[in-house]
Amino acid sequence: MARPIIAVTGPRRGAIGPRALVALAVRLYGGQPLQLRPGDEDKGYRYDGVVVTGGHDIEPVLYAAKPEIEPNYDPARDALETAVIADALVRRLPLLGICRGAQLMNVCRGGALFQELNSKRRKTSNRWTVLPLKTLCIVDGERTQNSLLSRLHRRGRSRINSLHNQGIDRVGQGLIVTGRDLDDIVQAIEDPAQEFLVGVQWHPEFLLYMKNQRALFRELVACAKKQITDRQ
Repeated sequence: MARPIIAVTGPRRGAIGPRALVALAVRLYGGQPLQLRPGDEDKGYRYDGVVVTGGHDIEPVLYAAKPEIEPNYDPARDALETAVIADALVRRLPLLGICRGAQLMNVCRGGALFQELNSKRRKTSNRWTVLPLKTLCIVDGERTQNSLLSRLHRRGRSRINSLHNQGIDRVGQGLIVTGRDLDDIVQAIEDPAQEFLVGVQWHPEFLLYMKNQRALFRELVACAKKQITDRQ
């Protein structure tokens, strides 16, 4: 079987480290990474799954809001990744959103964001860290009992990192919250109607030494392989 091609989106310049780590994880489980940047929308690239990586804040006009903070936006990247997410949703491709990617997935489903999180925190710090110093609480409920997150994280809590200043507010259509932090801020979303549509607020590519973090990429590639087989 041909290796599934996994599109890895990001900015035109920079973010070399995170994208290289995502590509490493994709290769580790038998996928072939395809780096997509703004300007690649019309090049007709073929892919079997998508990872939308982290980065700049999402322009609030995309969720009908006014800017509340000093702008740090990348409209060209917003346009590319919105198009890629829309294509993945139409074709029901496995889709993993990381940090900003999870936020944009939520916006593409009609959700909205908190433009800053510092004022929402009571129990945790807003300090950024690539180390797994934050607590992830797996949501336990009737709709989430078979979520991917609950299957990968056997215990009710896990350790994650934190590199974001925005987060999910109103959850998009068809999505459910499957993980929160100790301040009840959304850390993971999924679409239970799709084989693999997951958004995580942390950066699993920096935690590849942890088995349950590598498993996100393993499941993404496995789902892409299965879909290729089903089409044959």
